[in-house]
Amino acid sequence: MAKEYKFKINGHDYEVAVGSVESGLAKVSVNGTPYEIEVQSNTLLKPKPAPTAHVAPATYSATAPVTPAKIEQKTAPAGGASPLKSPLPGVILEVKVREGDAVKAGQLLMILEAMKMENNIDAHKAGVVKRIEKRQGDSVLEGDVLLTIE
Repeated sequence: MAKEYKFKINGHDYEVAVGSVESGLAKVSVNGTPYEIEVQSNTLLKPKPAPTAHVAPATYSATAPVTPAKIEQKTAPAGGASPLKSPLPGVILEVKVREGDAVKAGQLLMILEAMKMENNIDAHKAGVVKRIEKRQGDSVLEGDVLLTIE
């Protein structure tokens, strides 16, 4: 029987069901999308506290804001199908290309909302969009494949 959890990450709701954990692999479902993940350790990890900045007079503390710059993908080797992965969790606001479109390296492909900011997802290489995995409105996790360029 799967254990079910509800998470709110950066203002977005996620429903996570953790199924069986066998031989170092766990079967999970995030918002209905199944994943098979590798378990690195059987022990629970303690959450790391957010860094705080003390402001004078030291009557309160505030978490330092994160303001990511334009998200850049690492350059992929030429030739062959190459997946473009999400650099961070968020929601796809807009998809700017269609399957079969020719794209140039650095061309804007998608807009990802993360931490209440719009982030450009640019082509990591020139080629043709072979498959689009995520659509407008889809929630994504860091490392999810967004699309494939060949």
